[in-house]
Amino acid sequence: MSLHAPGTLTSATRRVPVLLRCCHLEPAVAVTVFVTALAVAAGRGAAGSAAVAAAVLAGQLSVGWCNDAVDARRDTVCGRRDKPLATGELAPRAAAVAAGTALGLCVPLSLLSGAAAGTAHLGMVAMGWGYNLVLKRTVLSPLPYAVGFGALPAFVTLGLPSPSWPAWWAVTAGALLGVGAHLVNVLPDIEDDLGTGVRGLPQRLGRGTCRSLAPVVMLTAVGVLVAGPPGAVGWPGGALAVTAGAVAVAGTAVPWEVRSRWPFRAAIVVAGIALTQLLLWGPDLA
Repeated sequence: MSLHAPGTLTSATRRVPVLLRCCHLEPAVAVTVFVTALAVAAGRGAAGSAAVAAAVLAGQLSVGWCNDAVDARRDTVCGRRDKPLATGELAPRAAAVAAGTALGLCVPLSLLSGAAAGTAHLGMVAMGWGYNLVLKRTVLSPLPYAVGFGALPAFVTLGLPSPSWPAWWAVTAGALLGVGAHLVNVLPDIEDDLGTGVRGLPQRLGRGTCRSLAPVVMLTAVGVLVAGPPGAVGWPGGALAVTAGAVAVAGTAVPWEVRSRWPFRAAIVVAGIALTQLLLWGPDLA
């Protein structure tokens, strides 16, 4: 005998794909993969790296669902057909519950890496929620991205058998990549943001300035990872820097459609190149 009312499981099953569409899955998975690979390269081991992956994914999902729940009314006004909460496919409360659940799971998962590392990661997640709830509408909107991405190397190194703070160049590059991602992430929505009262730093700077500034910020991050670590710069670092430059220009300088996600995808690729550089220096990250 079934313990569920007819259609309950079917309804729940149908809701999962809709929830995944409003959790910002693409960047959530990308950040999770990047940080997990960094943990492996730094020597966290299989169990430690798995703990990192679980914590980061939970944190990123919580921030993504929180973002869409907070922006539901604004996305409806702007006619965002790509947002399930704006089209009525999903109630804002469902996204809010999912965000809270993921956040609740993130706490113990983060602390699996130890108190110091867990605190660093939870601070990063808190900055993401702070951005969604308050800071995205202020001139301080890049701050959560800078602090959050800059803290990711600390989550890795503070969870090592011999915990230590990450090297300055890892933190600096992470912060710069976060700011660059913020700049390109808002590009498709600048007009809608301004029309609904969202005036973060990129919105105040304008589309043209953001398109020009984003590749500079991201390439500066790559430059830090080329010049910052000890030792001579080899040909792999130079080749990666050139590749990053080409991708950054293609993603932000080419006149894509207004709502194109390609500038953000270009930022993810540049971040991946930067991660490759970090992986090359993984043992020296601490």
